[in-house]
Amino acid sequence: MSSGLDSQKLNLVFQSRPDIVDGIRQAADSPSRIKLFNNIVGFVHEQLNHVQSEEPALKRRRVDIESSRNGQSSSSNGATASSADDVSKEDILLEIKDISVSIPQRKKFDLCFTAGHLYARAPGTKSPMPGITFSWKSIEYAFFLPVPEKSQVQHNYVLLPQNSYFPSQTATPVDPLVFTIPATAPKPGSIGGPNANAASAVSDSYQTLFHWAINKCLQAGGKQVQIVTADPSKFHSVIRQSHRPKEQAVHVKAFRGSKDGFLFFLENGILWGFKKPLMFLPLDKIAAISYTNVLQRTFNMVVEIFTGEGGDEEATDELEFAMLDQEDYDGINESYVTRHKLQDRSLADQRKAKRELIENAKGKKGAGEGEQSGDGGVGEDDMTELQRAQLEAEQQLQDEEDEDEEDYDPGSDDDSDGSGISSDDDDDDDDEDEDEDEDEAGDDE
Repeated sequence: MSSGLDSQKLNLVFQSRPDIVDGIRQAADSPSRIKLFNNIVGFVHEQLNHVQSEEPALKRRRVDIESSRNGQSSSSNGATASSADDVSKEDILLEIKDISVSIPQRKKFDLCFTAGHLYARAPGTKSPMPGITFSWKSIEYAFFLPVPEKSQVQHNYVLLPQNSYFPSQTATPVDPLVFTIPATAPKPGSIGGPNANAASAVSDSYQTLFHWAINKCLQAGGKQVQIVTADPSKFHSVIRQSHRPKEQAVHVKAFRGSKDGFLFFLENGILWGFKKPLMFLPLDKIAAISYTNVLQRTFNMVVEIFTGEGGDEEATDELEFAMLDQEDYDGINESYVTRHKLQDRSLADQRKAKRELIENAKGKKGAGEGEQSGDGGVGEDDMTELQRAQLEAEQQLQDEEDEDEEDYDPGSDDDSDGSGISSDDDDDDDDEDEDEDEDEAGDDE
């Protein structure tokens, strides 16, 4: 008797709830019930597709077109101006259950893919979670990166919509989407929706599944966004990971203020994660990179970024990341800064002026001496910043020794000078003795 059901609409309406579909098929055991279920399914299908009346449908379409055209968000997550109710009425193409989301909210959700949006919803519910709805047209960057300091291999997907990764550009930054997947295949029954059969062909692992789904939706939304991964052959840390010693770390540990996190040096920019506020600094926004507070074991990295529209060089800001391990300096400076031809402004005029003020306060003598000291750091372009810092430290030590020598009184206890005076007196005595001998000899004659 279930053959009388409108299976096409039934599957579309309850595509994410196969248990409901099975329950309706089992309960449709009479013509009256089949008719009732078909009427219910037909009504819900009309509501989902906004065809209850033609005029409201046209109005809704105009709203959707406008919101997708400008890609702006009325919420805090880069979703289009459509309400959560409108988004929930979009046909779900693919649903992946029990995914661990860490930003904007740390919890397990079901991720739903529609033609226009990606959103999270709590298991067993039908409405998108507030603040976790993202328009595909708003996504500007996508990353797939290993989770540091985990004994088991895990990866984070990072999707960055507009105004989510460059805090200084907007007064109201929004949250990105960050969720974690294990290095395993999806569990049976965790994939739903009309595209579940197509997804099964690429479900050898969560990675192949999400890469396929995200790329398909981004391309359908007209976005030329590629999922960027970390390549250890282009950058990796030299510090050995105790929890996974055979795996090269593609991150560097650092601090942003009092918060610890990780820097990923990627082909299209530098990512700081994975705590709020997550930041991404695209290469075309980086004005320069310099190094400060160079100590025996650590150093700080200052990234100067353009904040003006159209790459206005006059409008810049600085972001400092502290306590990077010195062992990673060569990799950062040579493998990344030099390779991407980023300007090293460690000796920029403003920093040089600050250093000269400090040197003058210490009482350095002579303009020529100062120029010589400056040339040691500025003239030799092949010197690294760490070498320059060591040179400055040695110069400062030498200056302190010179000052000690200038304050020293040589007349008080200089043995060599004292012996010199004594020698002169002896010479005079010898001359007098010789004169006396000559007089005696004359008398004898």
